[in-house]
Amino acid sequence: MDRFIYADNAATTKLSKSVLDKMMPYLTEEYGNASSLYNLGSKSKQAVESAREQVANALGAKPREIYFTSGGSEADNWAIKSAAYIGAKKGKKHIISTKFEHHAVLHTLEYLKKQGFEVTLLDVHSDGVVRVEEFIDAIREDTCLATIMYANNEIGTLQPIAEIGKICREKGILFHTDAVQAIGNVPVNVVDDNIDMLSLSAHKFHGPKGVGALYVRRGILLDNLIHGGAQEFGRRAGTENTAGIVGLGAAITDAVNNIENKTKITSEICSYIIENALKIERSRLNGHPTKRIPGTINMCFEGIEGESLLLMLDFKGISASSGSACTSGSLDPSHVLLSIGLPHEIAHGSLRLSFSEENTLDDAKYIVEQLYPIVDRLRVMSPLWEKIKQNG
Repeated sequence: MDRFIYADNAATTKLSKSVLDKMMPYLTEEYGNASSLYNLGSKSKQAVESAREQVANALGAKPREIYFTSGGSEADNWAIKSAAYIGAKKGKKHIISTKFEHHAVLHTLEYLKKQGFEVTLLDVHSDGVVRVEEFIDAIREDTCLATIMYANNEIGTLQPIAEIGKICREKGILFHTDAVQAIGNVPVNVVDDNIDMLSLSAHKFHGPKGVGALYVRRGILLDNLIHGGAQEFGRRAGTENTAGIVGLGAAITDAVNNIENKTKITSEICSYIIENALKIERSRLNGHPTKRIPGTINMCFEGIEGESLLLMLDFKGISASSGSACTSGSLDPSHVLLSIGLPHEIAHGSLRLSFSEENTLDDAKYIVEQLYPIVDRLRVMSPLWEKIKQNG
């Protein structure tokens, strides 16, 4: 293999060397339990609280509003269930979300439906963007929660978070956003965006896997997630993952400070690929052309299977995706692409490319160079492609 290009940063990112260096002492000599009273444990406790402050500063929040979790999925579950149960105590059991949320949100909502909650899933239209007026129309007297992702994990489209949050605040509706794909890609401020609860995950911005955080606006009482100890303000028992939490704090600080530089690099890469890949016959860019995080592209090529495309790109040293990593084992077309109105046969031929500041324009040129002959070869092998051409 001549070269290797990692173009699946929406699935996970490489742990940065500087973050690893900050984690290492807490994996070796500073191994004390952060809940212990002696000096070794106190050092770990100080490191955890320092990281809590770093996460809060990155979001425009207060340290007391940050809870550490095992990742974004846990944070989503914790926030949505807590908000739903708060509403239920007031006799409100209606939730608003969208059709293309991450499965950590959609499956949690399915669980709540079995407990008697009603859920309205908003359309996201062909451009992958929620309409504020449709959100307003969906609000009911018994609406207790809105949970709408900040940026979509497959097509990268950004939602009108601040506007929706403002409406929720005026109506007394709790507002949660899954910001796993947004952090480190666009500026996020929980105060300016009127956010009550926000989920994030360290491994999406060059931090370690297995650690995330949940922001909860002061005054909102979370349900206990794990019973047993006083960790995380008594809401999530269990010995703190000190090294992971330190890594999260370091990574989010680096990520928010580097947004401008990262945007410049990834925008150039994506613009080149979009401009040149769209020259391929029967290709399309999925989602809004501008209301999107700068480093993610999702395209479809009619007449081919996404799985075959990924395998042939991998053979050429390009790691890419056809959608969310959480469902990559499924042969079903992406629920995100179906939600924006693509038919099954087109949605099957999808390609997601997602970049970091470590990628280069030369990477983009190589990807396009390989994409043309691979798509041609797959179409030659496809009986579906002949039918598509015959039907015009």
